Amino acid sequence: MRTYFDASVIVALFMHDTFSERADEFGRSNAVVPVVSDFGAAEFSSAVARRVRTGDIPIDRARVTLSRFDRCHSEIAGGIEIGPGDIASAATFLRRLDLNLRTPDAIHLAVTQRLSVPLATFDGRMAAAARTLGLSTVQV
Repeated sequence: MRTYFDASVIVALFMHDTFSERADEFGRSNAVVPVVSDFGAAEFSSAVARRVRTGDIPIDRARVTLSRFDRCHSEIAGGIEIGPGDIASAATFLRRLDLNLRTPDAIHLAVTQRLSVPLATFDGRMAAAARTLGLSTVQV
């Protein structure tokens, strides 16, 4: 089943994280085909760069991690481009003051809605907003 992975899931899969074990189990136990947007890929790159800047990981390890992600992204997940319609939908979600969303989360939800695929995330607030919007979520 195609499933949209937000940055929290991508980070957990490719870097040591508090959610890494759960993400690994999710990937092994489910027949999911990951869907990753170019925006999610950019957020992942930002997370890797932040860990280099804070001294959590050395630059060589970061390069290896980014290379592994790029290989997986091109071979398995494929890239989904963010379009103007996604930004417009995200803006509509943000104007719904009952959702408590940040802009990046709203963009992920807009793509999930456009593709009609479930959302995989560790972000409880974003998952709750997805359910309020009538979008599917999967338990990771």
